[in-house]
Amino acid sequence: MNFHTVHGLFTLWNQVFGVGGPENRDQKGKGMVTMTKNVGFLKEPGTKERIKAPSVLNRVNAPVRRRIERIKLLVLDVDGVLTDGRLFYHDDGTESKAFDVRDGHGIKMLRHASIESALISGRSSPMVEKRAVDLGITEVTQGVRDKVPILEKLLSQKGLKPEHAAFVGDDVVDLTVMNRVGFAVAVADASEFLFDTAHYVTVAPGGRGAVREVAELILAVKGLWEGVAQTYFG
Repeated sequence: MNFHTVHGLFTLWNQVFGVGGPENRDQKGKGMVTMTKNVGFLKEPGTKERIKAPSVLNRVNAPVRRRIERIKLLVLDVDGVLTDGRLFYHDDGTESKAFDVRDGHGIKMLRHASIESALISGRSSPMVEKRAVDLGITEVTQGVRDKVPILEKLLSQKGLKPEHAAFVGDDVVDLTVMNRVGFAVAVADASEFLFDTAHYVTVAPGGRGAVREVAELILAVKGLWEGVAQTYFG
C-alpha cells in the first residue's frame, strides 16, 4: 500500500469520524475536533518543517518581554532547578542527582546564540562541576549561603548591569537574587513565596524541562529562536 492510498484512507476516516474516531466529535455539534494536524508517517517524503515560535512566548506580556529583550546572562540555581531537588545517598557514602538532557540542550542553544549561563549553588557537589563541563559552563560557584555577592561579582567581571541578567530559582534562599536581576524566574514547583517576586513562573517543574522552557523563551523574545532552530528544522 503506497503513501497516496494510505493518505486517502486516512482522509476518508477523518471526514466521517474525525481524528481518532467518533468520540472526538465537537460536543456542540460544530464539526470534528482535530487532535493533530500531522501524523508523521503520512507526511510526504522530504516535507520541510516550518519553524514556529515556542508556545511559551504567548505566556508573557509586553512589560515582561521588554525585560527579556535585555538579557545577556542566565544564572541558575542547581538543586531544584537543574535537578528536581532530590538527593540519592548510596551505601558507599556518595550521593547522586539527576539532570535533564533537555535542560542541558537549552543551555547549549543559548550559548550558540552568544548568551552565557552561570551556576550558583548553596550546596557543593563534584557532579555539578562535571555537568557544567559537559554544557560548556565556565562560571560555577558552589557552597555559598549568600548568592548576591557572587552575582554582583559576576556582573562586574562581564561588564553587565543587573537588568542584563536572568535568574531561575526554586526556594526562599533565592529571593534576594531574584530581587536583583532584570528577569526573575521561579520554577513551577518552587516555594509559593517566590511567585510574587517572579516575573515568570515556568510550566515545567525544576529538573524536568524548566530551564529548557526559559531558554526557548529568551531566544524567542530576543528574536534569536529561528536562527538557532534552523539547525534542526533545516
